[in-house]
Amino acid sequence: MMQLIGFIGAMLILVAYVSHQLKRMDPDKPAYNLINAIGAAILTYVALSPFQLGFVVLEGTWTVVSLAALYKAMTRISPPAQG
Repeated sequence: MMQLIGFIGAMLILVAYVSHQLKRMDPDKPAYNLINAIGAAILTYVALSPFQLGFVVLEGTWTVVSLAALYKAMTRISPPAQG
């Protein structure tokens, strides 16, 4: 079961990465960072049992950075024009 969960996490990160490389997803938009954060969080969870320090550090950092970028993208959305 953990293999399937890890596979899903990896696929989420890869979908975001490939979509960005193919210019189909803007890394400054919330969707890109949300997909990255979810994928990395899943992989962090998988790396906890059995504990794999390097993988936990890598994916944990990836999750935190993605969440920070998501917050930045969400707060950057401009309010509707007043008319």
